[in-house]
Amino acid sequence: MVQALVILLAAGSLAWFAVSKQGDARTRTTTSSSTPPTSAVTSTTHPAGAQVEQPGWTAVTRSHGTIVVDRRSFTFADGNVVTVFRFRANEVRFALHTGSSDPPGAAAVAGVRGGPQISASEAPHVVAAFNGGFKVASQSGGFELNGRVIVPLRAGFASLVIDANGGARIGVWGAGLPRRGEQVLSVRQNLQPLIAGGALSATINDVPAWGDPLGGVPQVARSALGEDAAGNLIYAASMHALPLDVGAALLHAGAVHAMEMDINPYWVQLESTPHPGGKLVAGIPSQNRPGNQYQLGWTRDFVTVMAVSH
Repeated sequence: MVQALVILLAAGSLAWFAVSKQGDARTRTTTSSSTPPTSAVTSTTHPAGAQVEQPGWTAVTRSHGTIVVDRRSFTFADGNVVTVFRFRANEVRFALHTGSSDPPGAAAVAGVRGGPQISASEAPHVVAAFNGGFKVASQSGGFELNGRVIVPLRAGFASLVIDANGGARIGVWGAGLPRRGEQVLSVRQNLQPLIAGGALSATINDVPAWGDPLGGVPQVARSALGEDAAGNLIYAASMHALPLDVGAALLHAGAVHAMEMDINPYWVQLESTPHPGGKLVAGIPSQNRPGNQYQLGWTRDFVTVMAVSH
């Protein structure tokens, strides 16, 4: 009953901005359906066969004419706006990186693959990069990097799992993850699931359960990562949001599983580029960090997104 009420509250408060195919500033606001979508359409194709933008989404990155990253925004009755980036399954691969100082000691063993900055071998293929989760000191979950367990993994925790081919998924460690026979390369855990089986956590309105916000203010910078029914990963972030806001935005973007990532303005950041290997720019409105932060190197863990060569 509580969970149903939470979902209705999230859905009832949500309005969405539909952005034109040209990506201009014209928007329209409508009240969303009370039933969150359970999947996301990965693309729309006109008769000539060329890929076009899905209504409500704006292409961010294309590779050989194919949309590999797209974006949309959601606004809520409280005025909070959440920006969502979708990474297309089978068009991108992922890599987890350690920060220079957190997880402690991981940088010394990471090597070129997975170190605290985007590597020279990754750079020509990178289409986006985004922040990881809480510091190790928070005891919010385990961390495995390139087959080496840095912090023990914990059953029941929300997890980003990256396999040996760079494929990624979101779920609960020990309850569906890892998959049978899966060659796990890296794992990033963070707290309990934000969304499980298409439903928001029953504790979504318990703000302290989702981290310690700066100054004790509930509406603070937040980020989260979800997966939709088509296998696309979806990153959501805002510089001013409640846990409910990022969770509801992911639901309406089609996420069926999700985990909260880092919070507070200094840590929440995403960068993207119009084409693989292009100039990276900041992706979240008013984010504190510059678009090239992960190229320069960073103190905390992060994830790179790279276009797949077909």
